[in-house]
Amino acid sequence: MGIPLIQQLRVGAYIVGKRLRGVDKYPLVLMLEPLFRCNLACAGCGKIDYEDAILNKRMSVAECLEAVDECGAPVVSIPGGEPLLHKDIAAIVAGITARKKFVYLCTNALLLEKKLSLFKPSKYLTFSVHLDGLEQEHDRAVNQPGTFLRAVAAIRAARTQGFRVNINCTLFNDMQPDRVAAFFDFCMNDLDIEGITVSPGYAYERAPNQTHFLNRSRTKELFRSLFQRQGRKRWRFSQSSLFMDFLCGNQQYRCTPWGNPTRNIFGWQRPCYLLGEGYAPTFAALMAETDWDRYGTGNYEKCADCMVHCGYEATAVNDTVARPWRALRVFLHGPRTAGPLAPEIPLDNQRSAEFVFDKLVRNLAAGAVGGEPERRSRVEREPA
Repeated sequence: MGIPLIQQLRVGAYIVGKRLRGVDKYPLVLMLEPLFRCNLACAGCGKIDYEDAILNKRMSVAECLEAVDECGAPVVSIPGGEPLLHKDIAAIVAGITARKKFVYLCTNALLLEKKLSLFKPSKYLTFSVHLDGLEQEHDRAVNQPGTFLRAVAAIRAARTQGFRVNINCTLFNDMQPDRVAAFFDFCMNDLDIEGITVSPGYAYERAPNQTHFLNRSRTKELFRSLFQRQGRKRWRFSQSSLFMDFLCGNQQYRCTPWGNPTRNIFGWQRPCYLLGEGYAPTFAALMAETDWDRYGTGNYEKCADCMVHCGYEATAVNDTVARPWRALRVFLHGPRTAGPLAPEIPLDNQRSAEFVFDKLVRNLAAGAVGGEPERRSRVEREPA
């Protein structure tokens, strides 16, 4: 298991406490995006395709910590953009870990080795390094040769200094199971990481390259084929065993979008990390005023193919707490890779997609800079 016991116990106690108090909707992981600026331009990322007025915006330390307190989730993931470009990232992380929240700082690791001295090893801090496969696959995914080797060097440096490190990777429809299995073996046997966070690529609205994402049937096929290649040494994942079983098509789950709420420079994003169809001024407003039943597979066309962890990991974790024997069976024996698939959620009554995000961002940007924004460069380079 790629999740430390103390974290499992804290999260489990948090869920049990919510259940005992009769709370049915609660967050597990806060997705805190303090900036969108990045030093890469990955083909599958729609987070950095903004004009400079937006890319130059940053959440302050106070805003970040206020969001953590307001949300109350036991785990905080800090994606971006590239969080290490934020000049106050060390203060943000220190403020969150001081609250005894588990922080996953997501980074492409190009700046990690240079900035390790800003941080202290802690059971509450994990560097979650983006790698989308071995050298050939990863460098192609991020469109910059040499990135894989720099990330690997940074991971080794962080582990040598006692930091928790995991890998986060996204699998696309051109990934070959043999190569993915070799990558997972490399992560376990060579990099000495804590675990892998894996997710199927999902064609959300702003992603610039829409051709390499997985649909639900292809996702199940890929993950079943992948787990058939697992060797005697088991891969460790920073996710629940039931989520992995879901990716293999053995569980019928509905997503839990409020499980991973997003706070970024615009506010509290609704309904989830991948779909931006409005913003709430507070976490309380996000929870109370969002019509959650309008979203999710079977409810909304945009959600039809989504099997991403930010929607379904919370569902799987809640199922783990409710039925631990089911999770234990998968943990001991691994996901089933043959036999019938769990029934799919019918799509007959889903509402049509509404493509509102670009207009929403234009309005937000116009309000921020006082006029119609000019589209500018997507990428910020910082020397190594």
